[in-house]
Amino acid sequence: MSNAARVLELARSRQPTLGAGRLICVDGPAGSGKTTLAAEIASLAGGTAVVHMDDLFEGWGGLARVDQQLHSLLRPLAEGFSGSYRRWDWPGNAWAETVLVPPAPLLVLEGVGSGASAYADLTTVLAWVEVPFELRMARGLERDGDAVSEHWRRWAEDEQALFTREGTRERADVVLDGRVGTLPG
Repeated sequence: MSNAARVLELARSRQPTLGAGRLICVDGPAGSGKTTLAAEIASLAGGTAVVHMDDLFEGWGGLARVDQQLHSLLRPLAEGFSGSYRRWDWPGNAWAETVLVPPAPLLVLEGVGSGASAYADLTTVLAWVEVPFELRMARGLERDGDAVSEHWRRWAEDEQALFTREGTRERADVVLDGRVGTLPG
């Protein structure tokens, strides 16, 4: 069974936590394979909405301030109303439009910080995805280019501080190897 199928099966076996819906948070370090896993989960679940944390960060330094965005997205959904967030325009280096997210049976929230402990009560499944640091850096620089290498290194420090403070990996329901399609060991 694939990682995506296991995570989806686990979510479906649990009671709704996001109002009448379920919330799968796919967290872990940048470049570990979270986006790929989230897309696979959404595909298996039949068109499930995926929200990418990259859209919620205020640029490279926005990781520490993403809580307000999560609040306006998740708390209204928990009450049965549409949630929202302001999308960050990376090329424009500015805030863009407000994105509305209507209540749904399943929402996949993907990216660094998606498993924030402040919203643990709304999380149905917290999946942690990881790969070795060198592979993460290579993936990130291949995707974003060498011009952002210093940003990537600083981001890696910021996310490690966040994960340590939040105990994200330790709180995860499943720990997945982003190099393969199945659970480790």
